[in-house]
Amino acid sequence: MRMSALFSQTLREAPADAEVQSHILLLRAGYIRQLASGIFSYLPLARRALAKIENMIRSEIDAIGGQEISMPVVQPADIWKESGRWYQIDAEMGRFQDRGDRDMVLAMTHEEVVADLVRKEIKSYRQLPQLIYQIQTKWRDDPRPRSGLLRVREFTMKDSYSLDADVQGLRKQYRAHYQAYYNIFHRCGLPMRTVKADAGMMGGNLGHEFVYPTPIGEDTILLCNSCGYAANAQIAAFRKAVVDPEPPQPQERVATPGTVTIEALVNLLGIPLRKTAKALFVVGTYKDGDGGEDVEKLIMAVVRGDMDVSDTKLANAAGAASLRPARVEEITASGAVAGYVSPIGLTGVVVIVDDSIPSSPNLVAGANEAGFHIMNVNYGRDFEAQSVVDIAAAAAGHACPDCGEPLGATRGVETGHIFQLGTKYSEPMGCQFLDQDGKSQSVVMGSYGIGVGRLLACVAQEHHDSDGLIWPISLAPFEVHVISLAKGGEGPAAEVSEKLYAELSELGVEVLYDDRLENAGVKFKDCDLIGVPVRVTIGERSLKEGHLEVSLRSEPKEKIQVPLEGIVLHVRETIERLRQEAAERVIEVEYKE
Repeated sequence: MRMSALFSQTLREAPADAEVQSHILLLRAGYIRQLASGIFSYLPLARRALAKIENMIRSEIDAIGGQEISMPVVQPADIWKESGRWYQIDAEMGRFQDRGDRDMVLAMTHEEVVADLVRKEIKSYRQLPQLIYQIQTKWRDDPRPRSGLLRVREFTMKDSYSLDADVQGLRKQYRAHYQAYYNIFHRCGLPMRTVKADAGMMGGNLGHEFVYPTPIGEDTILLCNSCGYAANAQIAAFRKAVVDPEPPQPQERVATPGTVTIEALVNLLGIPLRKTAKALFVVGTYKDGDGGEDVEKLIMAVVRGDMDVSDTKLANAAGAASLRPARVEEITASGAVAGYVSPIGLTGVVVIVDDSIPSSPNLVAGANEAGFHIMNVNYGRDFEAQSVVDIAAAAAGHACPDCGEPLGATRGVETGHIFQLGTKYSEPMGCQFLDQDGKSQSVVMGSYGIGVGRLLACVAQEHHDSDGLIWPISLAPFEVHVISLAKGGEGPAAEVSEKLYAELSELGVEVLYDDRLENAGVKFKDCDLIGVPVRVTIGERSLKEGHLEVSLRSEPKEKIQVPLEGIVLHVRETIERLRQEAAERVIEVEYKE
């Protein structure tokens, strides 16, 4: 590719709203352009890099038995209603009606379409196991797209789906994906950690996130350096401090004027935080399964005062499509008083309590009366809940659930997610097969995703310096950047540049050739910005001395003088060495469930 013909242009400055380095550099180097919030165009350089990532993904998924298919981006809502997710997902889903007034969906993911295919194609255990995948466009109307390609609304994802006759088969394919994903990330030169994660809208029994550790990540990961426990903070567990057992004491109403916070309460009464009950009101939205209006329910979450509520755990426990903070008038209508709320004596409220509450006797809770609290409140005697489950938020310093040592925290970006779905979709959608005994069974499914554009952005975030991008050879848009310093585009330097460009191209080397009539400073800056791994500089002075200058983008200060007659061989050997180094990064990893 001649740079004089390249569609995209480099920018001296990035737009003011670009903050993270991957976003800044991909814009400045001419890889992407933003059309709207969370919606991007991928220009020729990015498209070439993405194609390499996609082919890398194909090779790894094909190696574990994957068969590539293509499924529609636009889907009838009927299949989402069958699975139930039409009623569980809120505004993030793109919904519209076609000209026949039929409800339609813009694909967020394709479990429902796969289930529809399965019930039409799979009839016997002899057809299992299967693994199908696609690399396809998705739409999720994220309310807060940001950081360039790291959080978008329209994106390309590799999503694969395993189909098995039993759970043992699912586990085998799940573990195969686990290693395949690490192979992909290692080939991209990207450090990665695997953590237990929330299944979210996918559902299922088990899920792992593949997280690129970086300070710019919006996910908080809790880690134990002693035993290796790792989980997304959204769902991480921890050992909760055990309170001393004591017999239930009679309730006692006490005056607590002006104490609308837990901190004020413990200071007034001189008690530890763990002796209080902290309550949080939210409103859950539940979609009507008959197509009617959404239903809202007031929910009270109760944890001990030495803990906080995890929004994700609470949302999962509530089973709502979405949660929002309750308004004061909604709290008052239930019989509670803001600042003095209590689970005692409320009506029309879904109460969800943390699993530490039943074993924490004689707590102090609000009296649902301004200026008063109740001492010696006990679960079971004084109030009950619709659900008792872990809803407490884990944080750095909490005790590891496995070994008890303090947890540490780091930040990261989710680049992949895998799920053991089981029969979550196959049962409601009638995906049945006949087993060896002629009995009807539900197909056991797994779902596995990688965001292709996000992966590109993570590699850009990991591999750059103050001058620009530094692409690994495995996904660089070009392998070699040839820079001609011929004045006016004529003379010996121009002739040698043209010849070298032609020879390397004929040998299958991917060459970006800067033949523009620009000064050397502009060409060198653009070369650094674009980040091609190998640079060959052809100038009149070096030609007179019988050599060309070769350098690596990853080692810009190390410049090698290569004789003109040996330049093609040297470039090919350099590319092969970089490829070999990339291949050696692929290692087997330990699977941790």
